[in-house]
Amino acid sequence: MDPAAAGEAAAHEEEEVTRRVAIICSKGSLDMAYPGLIMANAARMMGMDAMIFFTFWGLDIVTKKKVDHLHAEMLGNPSSPMPHSLMGLPGMEALATKMMKKKIESLDIPDIPELLEILHEAGAEMYSCQLAMEMFDLEQDDLVPQVKESLTAMDFWEKADGAQVVFV
Repeated sequence: MDPAAAGEAAAHEEEEVTRRVAIICSKGSLDMAYPGLIMANAARMMGMDAMIFFTFWGLDIVTKKKVDHLHAEMLGNPSSPMPHSLMGLPGMEALATKMMKKKIESLDIPDIPELLEILHEAGAEMYSCQLAMEMFDLEQDDLVPQVKESLTAMDFWEKADGAQVVFV
């Protein structure tokens, strides 16, 4: 095979390989839920395979009792525009959460439950961490229905093989 044909064949093979991303969501605050979910949605919109692995506090994002009550975590956030001395005051977290939700709504960004449904319908696969589920005494029924199953860390790495891994 001549070099030009070989290069064309290699380029064609690369085009056929579906790009994959595996996103690990480890924090369950409102401000940390959106980055991973939006990145997964962007990947799906680009035709990439996307899987999301919810571990430790990230399980709050997909726990039925908590998904509608996520809050913005201001204390300890070095990027917060609010001085640290104010962040710990009673009511500041509630105020920050209210302000963030209002801004999200004004930008017509879906809330977390709707975004989980959009991702599910788009074909993103969502998994919970089995160890974290056991640590927090959670069962599959405690999670939103979009979570496909619980995986061990080894199962996650097996499924993520060949994917770009993003830790949020």
